[in-house]
Parts: sequence; structure tokens; C-alpha cells
Amino acid sequence: MTSKRDHGGGVDAAVARWGGRRADWLDLSTGINPMAYPVGNISPDAWAMLPDQGAMDRLIAAARVFWKVPAKAEILAGPGASAFIARMPWLVPPQDVYIPAPTYNEHSAAFRGAWGDRVSGTNQAAAVHVYVHPNNPDGHWWPDMIVDRRDLTVIDESFCDVAPERSHMAQADRQGVVILKSFGKFWGLAGGRLGFAIGLPETLGPLSDHLGPWAVSGPVLEIGARALADEAWADATRRRLTEDAARLDDLAKRAGWHVVGGTSLFRLYQVSDADDWQDRLARRRILSRIFPYSQNWIRLGLPGSKEDWQRLAEALA
Repeated sequence: MTSKRDHGGGVDAAVARWGGRRADWLDLSTGINPMAYPVGNISPDAWAMLPDQGAMDRLIAAARVFWKVPAKAEILAGPGASAFIARMPWLVPPQDVYIPAPTYNEHSAAFRGAWGDRVSGTNQAAAVHVYVHPNNPDGHWWPDMIVDRRDLTVIDESFCDVAPERSHMAQADRQGVVILKSFGKFWGLAGGRLGFAIGLPETLGPLSDHLGPWAVSGPVLEIGARALADEAWADATRRRLTEDAARLDDLAKRAGWHVVGGTSLFRLYQVSDADDWQDRLARRRILSRIFPYSQNWIRLGLPGSKEDWQRLAEALA
């Protein structure tokens, strides 16, 4: 049975179920940019020495400019957005939580694990709201009105860098608002484990107290600062992702799939039988994403190389 806390990735599990070697598989089950930021050379000191405050300051300064973070808002960097998601219940006392579903399941898991069964997809009167913007898996964009006067509003913008003009970052200096950012998705460097929580210092206080020293490795501090300062790469990447998402939709439509939504990093489709299609692709060593709450939704990330595109086209033909 599929776990309710299912995720993309998991090629090892796919090998165990469908066979082949790990190297045989094309993993399209995630929303990670398949053409990652070129990390370049890393200084020897970044590997050999404990990360210093100067390296963290350079990363935070680059993040502030790239995301246009309000001056009053604080930026915390940590080992991936998921690390911050797990700690969101630390920010306020236990109370009811509104998380519109379906969405990324780790938010609900974090609050249920900390506070018990106080999470609802209908109780909009709750004092804690959580939104994934754009939503995963359907790509829904939430309007500005989601930011209201309440104890805590968490806005997970892990996929928002494909469309920065739609970010709610301008609201990060409002009381109780936390914006989460992921480095791994848009820059394609998920293995680096870098994420950010952004909000007023008084809102983020419990997070800052518990991160501890050296929450981000020296090499990742260096890579992150370099990548966030590279606006030309970001602009070119957005254009390419948009083109590739349209290309993926075209392949899916030819297979008889119907576009539900998604972002330019992943696409969501309606099919006659999601389990069957996942199995058909897996037998061609292509890993897709299906969901425990839908028999008809299947999600694909973007292929990267010419060969990968050809493999997918042949599998869908």
C-alpha cells in the first residue's frame, strides 16, 4: 500500500519493485530541474574548515537581493526546506491548523506529529494556515488575500522561483508570516540540502534558537551565494523550463492524457488509470509520480537530455 507520506524519488525502491539497475532509470517523479546550476570550483577552505559567519553572510545577502526580501524580515538558512517544514509547529502554541488539500503532505505530517489531529482542509477559521504556492501537485497559485491577521501563516514557495513575480515575499515583514524557499528545486541541486525561512525576527525566533551552529555546509554556502547572484542563469532557466513544460504537455496529449496543471518544473495529468500508466512507464525504467488520493492523476518532471526526451516519447507512444 502506498504511504500517505509518499514522495517523488526513491529509485532504489523502484529497482526493487520493477528491476533493472539504478543507472538504468530515468527519474521523472520529482520536480527538480534536470539541468542543474553549474557549481564550478569550490574553494579548498570550504571543504576543510568549519563554515564561518562571513560565508553565511554572503549567502544571506545574495538571498535578500534575489528574492527582494523586505528590510525588516530575517532570513534563516538551513539544511533544506523540509527541515523548516518539520519545525513550523515550534513557532506558536498548539491550535487548529488549516491546510487546503491536496497538497505537499509533509506540512500536515509536521503539525499532526506535534499537535495531534488538529489539521483540517476546511476549517478556515483556524489560527494557523499553510499554503503551498504554487501548489504541489496541481500548480494552483494562491492570491494575496491568504495573508491575513492570524497567529501563523506559512507560505511554502519551494517552486515559486519559476515565476518570481507571483511571490508573496512582500508580505514577509508582516507579523506571523513565514515564507519558505527551497534551493534544490529550481537550481536542481537537491542533494545540497539548502532551504530558507523568511519572516520577522520575532516570528522566527524559535527556529533561530534551535538551528545550532553550522546548519549549512561550507561548500553549499559557497554554491548557494554564487547561484543566487547569477540572475542571467535564472532568467535563461525560466525560459527553458517554460518551453520544456509545453513540450512535455504535447507528448502527454498525444498519449491521450489531459493536462490538469502543475508548474514549469513538473506537470500533472489526468489519465484513465494512474497505477497502470506508472507500471507501463516503470517497465521502460521511467519513474513517475502517482498519489494515494487519486486513481487518475499522474505527475511527471522534465527530462533533461535529448536521449531522455526520446525515451519518454517512445514510452508514451
